[in-house]
Amino acid sequence: MNAIELENILKEISNGSVSVDEAMEKLRDFPYTDLGFARIDHHRELRTGYPEIVYCAGKTNEQVRAIFGAMEGHGNNIIGTRAGKEMFDYISPFFPDAVYYDIARIISIRRKEIDPPASKIAVITAGTSDIPVAEEAAVTAELLGNNVVRIYDAGVAGIHRLVDKLPEIRGCRVSIVIAGMEGALASVVGGLVNMPVIAVPTSVGYGASFEGLSALLAMLTSCAAGVTVVNIDNGFGAGFSASRINRM
Repeated sequence: MNAIELENILKEISNGSVSVDEAMEKLRDFPYTDLGFARIDHHRELRTGYPEIVYCAGKTNEQVRAIFGAMEGHGNNIIGTRAGKEMFDYISPFFPDAVYYDIARIISIRRKEIDPPASKIAVITAGTSDIPVAEEAAVTAELLGNNVVRIYDAGVAGIHRLVDKLPEIRGCRVSIVIAGMEGALASVVGGLVNMPVIAVPTSVGYGASFEGLSALLAMLTSCAAGVTVVNIDNGFGAGFSASRINRM
């Protein structure tokens, strides 16, 4: 769809020949920006409720800067995940209002405010070593317009650390449970709450944890009903999914 086609749709709306809903259906196929090395989807928010989010790992600093530049003029908030501090230092002079979340490794450029729902998302870790993945989940959920309750280092080796936080957890609409080692915390939480639980296995642990594979398999075979699982270390995926549940 080009600018002339867009103008024609707007005219059709104004003269009443098409309804707003019909026009929105046509606009779902709006174009992308072709940078040669990337094609930026500007209407993803219209189709899915969220704008395109940039996975920065594997991209050069120059590529990320160009992608952010193509996205900047469309009024959406910009989120870049798995971005190193060196990348942020490179692009920040071009985007002075960019913010870097060091632990989460996320770059954010806010273009509009998002009103959060009254309900909240709980982000729970088994151990302190799981916090980088937890922060990726928590910051993602916050940037998508949610309030987050962080409960860190509440693993099953000291279950009392989880039990005394149950009132806070039960006050949320969805929980993200992040654990390495044997990944048991997701099953425990799943058996104590009446909300969706999104489990995130992490690559934390000694040799037999196989860089998160043991936790992944344990979470996939959880005996607690209502536990769903994302990929190893995928805090972003968990935060995104939790946001969709929380904002339904």
